[in-house]
Amino acid sequence: MTVKIENVVTSGTFSLDGGTWDVDNNVWVIGDDSEVMVIDPAHDVAKILEVVGDREVMAVLLTHGHDDHIRAAAEFSDEVEAPLYLNPDDLMLWDAIYPERKVDAEIQEGDTFTIGDTTLTAIHTPGHSPGSTCFYAPDLGVLFSGDTLFNGGPGATGRSYSSFETIVESIRTKLLVLPEATVVHTGHGDATTIGAEAPNLDEWIKRGH
Repeated sequence: MTVKIENVVTSGTFSLDGGTWDVDNNVWVIGDDSEVMVIDPAHDVAKILEVVGDREVMAVLLTHGHDDHIRAAAEFSDEVEAPLYLNPDDLMLWDAIYPERKVDAEIQEGDTFTIGDTTLTAIHTPGHSPGSTCFYAPDLGVLFSGDTLFNGGPGATGRSYSSFETIVESIRTKLLVLPEATVVHTGHGDATTIGAEAPNLDEWIKRGH
């Protein structure tokens, strides 16, 4: 069966380093008529479940451990009885929200997740957070970038556990090497492409964020 990508936009807050901001998050549902994987089920479990419908959730994949991306993830994972995956370098962020609850499995560089006839490959892209991970589906020509790469540049790095130099290196060596036509589905905001962002690398470095 043909795999399709569905986007659910949910609203809530993001808190870190003593500040709280209102945010809209992109939740990604990838699958066919019977099975799906869900990336970053943020904020509104009921709204995401509505899109999933009666399909079986095979995995909950987290791009990173910031609270807007994970605060509803455990509830969602429990509701659909699907394993929840996170890169171990972000476990300190997870543990700050869930001191009692552990993730079900760790994501490592190169791990693959297959749904229908599509395989997503994990690409570890530290910088926005130490464990930030993107998921690449070459047959769909799509990258799920979390908060590593946005339409207009790298994700924010002015907070705890983040590094501008590291995120630029991650984007330069691991993302901008992908085909230019690759569509980048981001953690917040509009999609972009590798080809649209690649020419701006020097400008990002110059502005320093």
